[in-house]
Amino acid sequence: MIDNSIFGNLTAEYHTLGCKLNFAETSTIGKMLSEKGVRTVGKGEIPDICVINTCTVTELANKKCRQEIRRIASKYPDAVIAVTGCYAQLKSDEVAAIDGVDIVAGNDQKGEIADFIEHWLAEKRQMVEITPLKDIRKFIPSCSKGDRTRYFLKVQDGCDYYCSYCTIPRARGRSRSGRIDDLISQARQVVADGGKEIVITGVNIGDFGKGTDETFFDLVKALDGVAGIERYRISSIEPDLLTDGIIAFTAQSKRFMPHFHIPLQSGSDAMLKLMRRHYDTALFAHKIDEIHRLMPDAFIGVDLITGMRGETDELFEESKAFIESLDISRLHVFTYSERPDTMALRIPYVVDQHTKHLRTRRMMEVSDRKWKEFAGRFVGTVRPVLFEHTFDRHGMMKGFTDNYLRVEVPADKSLVNKVVGVRLTGFADEEELMKGELI
Repeated sequence: MIDNSIFGNLTAEYHTLGCKLNFAETSTIGKMLSEKGVRTVGKGEIPDICVINTCTVTELANKKCRQEIRRIASKYPDAVIAVTGCYAQLKSDEVAAIDGVDIVAGNDQKGEIADFIEHWLAEKRQMVEITPLKDIRKFIPSCSKGDRTRYFLKVQDGCDYYCSYCTIPRARGRSRSGRIDDLISQARQVVADGGKEIVITGVNIGDFGKGTDETFFDLVKALDGVAGIERYRISSIEPDLLTDGIIAFTAQSKRFMPHFHIPLQSGSDAMLKLMRRHYDTALFAHKIDEIHRLMPDAFIGVDLITGMRGETDELFEESKAFIESLDISRLHVFTYSERPDTMALRIPYVVDQHTKHLRTRRMMEVSDRKWKEFAGRFVGTVRPVLFEHTFDRHGMMKGFTDNYLRVEVPADKSLVNKVVGVRLTGFADEEELMKGELI
């Protein structure tokens, strides 16, 4: 029962930093507050509550989180400021010390933020609620929705891999998942809400079902049977967990799109060992070849880290040469950032900042070339595009092809949330955007 004496007529504003998983979780927090009677703030309104969902993947991410928290607290001095997410989990004391922060909630407490806000409104006392890492066991289901046509369905949380450069397992806890029946119910709710596309997301989604009798492949097959969803996309999945069976199934599926996001991190086997990754370049190359054998038009995005400890000039060049040899569509390049309490700090060879940034630029040049080569193959062809709700100031609307090429056409409200055939006519002025015409 809603206590209108506490929440009646209150408004909330939501801010999300970091990954798509965070966006899904923020959406769930918003739904919980909405059920309490809290309305999302309208344009020009001053919110009573601000929820900030944070990231800690790099030191730069930490810096951006601090800046955002201070900005919001300064802009809305009378609002309840609630901070959650990975930065809050790992640096709760640091977050709590920021002027204006009222509530600090760890990742395990995201589902309780509405209750924390209720307590704060009643008692006006700062709350810091963090579950120790070893005790994080709960899976909090989440599915994002908003003004986009794509929904992000959280199926898994946490990670057991402990790569040497990564702090996320220390922020998210051990690997855990939802149950297939529950996730199918969420997918059906997306259909009821009018959604056409679901992105399957998590921290390490290929690890879905660990410790149970369910697997990620089981989930993929079950989701494929949900009537009304026209598109699924598999978000970032570890190459060693992307089985040939999953690739073969998605190739024949009418609902799973020819689109993969596979983290590589380095194209040097020596570096992969230092990173404590679970595969080598031979396995990675096999996955790329297998995808293209069954889905020649597939978009493949690849994560890469430059300048990690141990990456000599020779190993960087080895990595670059391997990546040049791959038939991929785009790189997501991250400059290595040292994270506290990670095993990478034990590696003696340190890459200086100038060299790190130079290597990042060189890899981004490879990425630009790879994307233009991939996208250029489809100029003059017709691809199915799902158009989004938003229109830009130039009177254009945008959407994505099945194989993840972003396309713009003149705005037409009748096309929103519909899949239509579009001929790709060339490259637009905006980066990684193509022009299209309706057929």
